[in-house]
Amino acid sequence: MSKPTFSTPDLDAFCLLDHYGVTVTGQHINHDQAALECRIVEADSFCRQCGGQARARGSLVRRVTHVPFGWRPTQLHLRLRRYRCDDCACVWQQDTTSVVAPEAKLSHAAALWALKSVVIDRVSIARVAENLGVSWHTANDAVLATGRRLLIDDPNRLTGVRVLGVDEHVWRHTRWGNRYVTVVIDLTPVADGIGPARLLDMVPGRSKQTFINWLSAQTSAFRKGVEIVAMDGFTGYKTAATEQLPEATTVMDPFHVVALAGTALDKCRQRIQQATLGRRGKTGDPLYGIRKTLRTGNDYLTEKQRTKLTGVFENTDHAPVQQTWQVYQQIIAAYRHPNRAQAKQDLIAVIDSINTGVSNQLTELQTLGRTMKRRADDILAYFDHARTSNGPTEAINGRIEHLRGTALGFRNILHYITRALLDTGGFRNQVHSFLR
Repeated sequence: MSKPTFSTPDLDAFCLLDHYGVTVTGQHINHDQAALECRIVEADSFCRQCGGQARARGSLVRRVTHVPFGWRPTQLHLRLRRYRCDDCACVWQQDTTSVVAPEAKLSHAAALWALKSVVIDRVSIARVAENLGVSWHTANDAVLATGRRLLIDDPNRLTGVRVLGVDEHVWRHTRWGNRYVTVVIDLTPVADGIGPARLLDMVPGRSKQTFINWLSAQTSAFRKGVEIVAMDGFTGYKTAATEQLPEATTVMDPFHVVALAGTALDKCRQRIQQATLGRRGKTGDPLYGIRKTLRTGNDYLTEKQRTKLTGVFENTDHAPVQQTWQVYQQIIAAYRHPNRAQAKQDLIAVIDSINTGVSNQLTELQTLGRTMKRRADDILAYFDHARTSNGPTEAINGRIEHLRGTALGFRNILHYITRALLDTGGFRNQVHSFLR
C-alpha cells in the first residue's frame, strides 16, 4: 500500500461542502449536536430585474440540516447577504439552491446521505431521522423525493429488460382494504448470469387487468424487448402476458409446479385422514405423523423416514396417498435431472400419466393432471430456457417482507412501493456513483 500524501487541512472538503459553493467560517460543538457557520462564496449583487449593481443591506441566517459528523446531528447556519438595488428598489438575498433545495430542510449532501443509508446500509427511516436530528416525516420525505428524482424516475431504468417475472405479494396482513399487489421483476441479469434480479415495479391489485394495465403503460419498445415471462400458476397473469406480449414465451417455474403437486398431496392426505378416522389429524395418527416427510425429496429421506413411510403405506386405506406421493416425487426427480432434454421427457411422461386413466379415487391427481395439461407448454418451456425460474421473484418477495418488518409496517401503499423499489430495485451501484 502506497504512503498517503498529506495536505493542509480543509474543513470545507471534510464537511462535504467544497463542491456546493459554501465555505465554513465557524463552528459550535457540544455533546449532542454541532453547528457550522457558513457563507456563500459567490456574491449575488446584480439586480434580478434591471441588472444593476446593488448594495449589501444586512444579512440573515438560514438553518439547514447537514450530514452528521462525529456521531452528532449537524446543522449549517448559512449566513446570507441581503441586497437592495438603488435603481429599482428590488430586494433579494443570496441564492442557496447550490446547497439546499428551495423550502427543503435537508442539504443536498444530507438528503444523499439519507438515501445512501436506506439503499446501501438498509437503515430504517427512524434511525436515519435520529442520526440527522429531524422528525421521521422530514427524513422520510427527503429519502422518497431524492430516491425518485435520482433513481426511480430514471428514463433508462427499464432499458434492456428481456426476461420478466411476475407474482403476487401481500403488502399488509389485515382484514380490510386491498391487501395484494402485483410484483414485476427484471430477471434478465439472472438469465444472463451477470447479477441478481431487481424489482421493476409494484402495482396495487392482483388480477389479469392489473398486469395488462402495467404492460400497456410501458413503451412499445419495452414490450417488444420482452422475450420471456416467468410466472406462477395464476391464469390471469398468463392471459395478460399472452395479450400484451404475443411474441414472448411464458414459463411456469419449477417452484410453483412442485407447489401445485405438494398441495395435491396435502389435500389427498387430509381427505384420507378424514375418511379413515373421521377427524382431522393429531399427534399419534399415522398420516399426520408423516405430513412433513411426505414433502421431503426422495434423495433427502433418511432410513428412519423411509421405514416410517413404508409402515404407513402398508395400510391399503392409505394407497391414494402413496400414489399421489409417487407422482410428487417423480415431478421433483424430473426437475433435478442433470440432463435437461431427458428431464423434459420425464416430465412429459408424468403429465401424460396423470392426465388420463386416473382412478376416480384419486381426485387430487385428476385435478393436478388437468392443470398441468392445460399449462404444459408453460411448464415444459422451462427446460428450453435456462435460468428463467421465478425463484428470484420469490427471493425479492422475501426481502420486501424483511423491509416491512424493519419499518414495523406501512400504512401508505405509495410509500411502501417507493421504499420497496429503493430496497430491491438494484440501485446500490448507482448510489455509489453519486457518492464519489
